[in-house]
Amino acid sequence: MVWVVGQLRVCIQAPRGEASPEAHHDHGDMTPPSSSDSLASLSRLQDARATLERELAKVIVGQHDVIEQILIAIFTRSHAVLVGVPGLAKTLLVSSLAKTLHLSFKRIQFTPDLMPSDITGTEVIYQDPVSAERRFKFLPGPIFANVILADEINRTPPKTQAAMLESMQERKVTAGGIDHPLPDPFFVLATQNPLEQEGTYPLPEAQLDRFLFMITVDYPSTAEELEIMRRGTTAGGSSPEAVLSAEQIIELQAAVKRIPIADHVYQYAERLVRVTRPKDPSTLDFCKKWLNWGAGPRASLSLVVAARARALLRGETCISCDDVAAIAPAVMRHRLGPNFAAQSEGVTPDEIVRRIIEAIPKH
Repeated sequence: MVWVVGQLRVCIQAPRGEASPEAHHDHGDMTPPSSSDSLASLSRLQDARATLERELAKVIVGQHDVIEQILIAIFTRSHAVLVGVPGLAKTLLVSSLAKTLHLSFKRIQFTPDLMPSDITGTEVIYQDPVSAERRFKFLPGPIFANVILADEINRTPPKTQAAMLESMQERKVTAGGIDHPLPDPFFVLATQNPLEQEGTYPLPEAQLDRFLFMITVDYPSTAEELEIMRRGTTAGGSSPEAVLSAEQIIELQAAVKRIPIADHVYQYAERLVRVTRPKDPSTLDFCKKWLNWGAGPRASLSLVVAARARALLRGETCISCDDVAAIAPAVMRHRLGPNFAAQSEGVTPDEIVRRIIEAIPKH
């Protein structure tokens, strides 16, 4: 069933006969919403995106694709890694985003001497001033915030990385046998510098898999760099204002989860992922030649979840295979294992994903 509202094409699908794959991954109630619910959710997400982009534009020039992918991660209750050379405003982008979302924000600078307790918190002996009774008291670490900027996460030892990533997955910190839940909403935006890899500790593939996206932050265009120069050498300037509260973000996250997806979109996402596995009978020849291992089920789940959010942010509730293809590089580039043959030929994960999208039909 299709409605046309202004310039928005809205498709409300009939209930599916069987449970979707997301029903097994705790992605919320998938009961098909009514048409009025869908239109209201669509309108709220559209307004939220437009307002956030307007506020971020006060301090960030360009980077529209990066901003869109970060918003997708936020509205799907996920985390992301930003990869780019120094000086591309990765830290400024994340801190400005936290301001527009009216959320608590903490920046953690990862260094080789950072300990797990420096992130999660620690227990100290506390003496009651009245009864003089001594007991352990938990002092929360910087991870107890809504938005966490994990700056240069690959520059700290694996033990500290593991503590950070465990908290991301479980959304809680355990100390002295007691669970301390992290605030909701909670998402981590980590950064990595692709240069100067000496002395770094690259995240293992199993830990990278916990991030929905690996977002590439590229150089600005000529016009954008000129605008950056003008702003950077001019006095004054405005700062972004808070436009969304924690409660509104949680409401929008729930709205994204409730939009149904057609069977052929699930099948397309599953096919994109399955052909990356070298030992699978359906794998493509170049995947068998260039990959040691392919993406797992979390990649296919991420493709569907992210495609849904992308479509809604763009004003559509008809999630299409084009939405899946558009976010496939960000979802899959950190989930593929290029072998020596690929590295010797200069073949990158992005090039492999591009060829997969060209090879797999969208219908």
